[in-house]
Amino acid sequence: QVQLVESGGGSVQTGGSLRLSCAAYGYPFVYHYMGWFRQAPGKEREGVAAIAPDGSTIYADSVKGRFTISKDNAKNTLYLQMNSLEPDDTAMYYCAADTRSKLAVYRMKEIEYRYWGQGTQVTVSS
Repeated sequence: QVQLVESGGGSVQTGGSLRLSCAAYGYPFVYHYMGWFRQAPGKEREGVAAIAPDGSTIYADSVKGRFTISKDNAKNTLYLQMNSLEPDDTAMYYCAADTRSKLAVYRMKEIEYRYWGQGTQVTVSS
């Protein structure tokens, strides 16, 4: 059974940093597409960043230059380093995984991912 467990969320002030982790259990994720999504209160869930099995990455325009997605295949762990955080980054953050091949244009679409974690809350205060 596939299980994704996020951690690392918390409360920070504007300009602060956090690193989210997503530990994967039940399967070796080296061949999986992985993504980070977020959902703010009253808003739809949106893609933040995604990483393909070959290590190629894509980012939402709103986080480019501030967030970095990475993974450690040996530890079966996905990361999201978040710098220069802003109040608009406040949301529940989810990691997601899927085995199906995807063109880059689809890698941050929620429907493309079958496995999801429970989320970790990030709150940025001004």
